[in-house]
Amino acid sequence: MGSPRRKHSREFKLEAVKQVVQQGRSVSEVANGLGINANLLTRWKTQFEKEGAVAFPGHGRRSETEAEAEIRRLKRELSIAQQERDILKKAAAYFANAKN
Repeated sequence: MGSPRRKHSREFKLEAVKQVVQQGRSVSEVANGLGINANLLTRWKTQFEKEGAVAFPGHGRRSETEAEAEIRRLKRELSIAQQERDILKKAAAYFANAKN
C-alpha cells in the first residue's frame, strides 16, 4: 500500500511557488529540494497564477466574498420557496379534484 498523503500548509505552498516565480529557479530544482513531486509544484504554480493572493485557502474551501455568500444564501431560499410552491400546487389540485 502507498504512503499516507502529506498535507502542506498554505505558507509552504506559497514559499515553494515564490522560489520558482520570483527567484527564477526551475520547478524540478525546487521540488527536489523540498522533497515534493514536480507535477505537484507545477499545479501549485498554476493555481497561484490564476488566483493570486487567495490561492490555497485550505480545507478545500475557497474564501468567498460577501456577495458570493449572499448569492448562495438567496439560491438556498429560492429553492425552499419553489419546493413550498410545488407542494401548494399539488394540494390545490388534490382538493379541486376531491370536490368533484
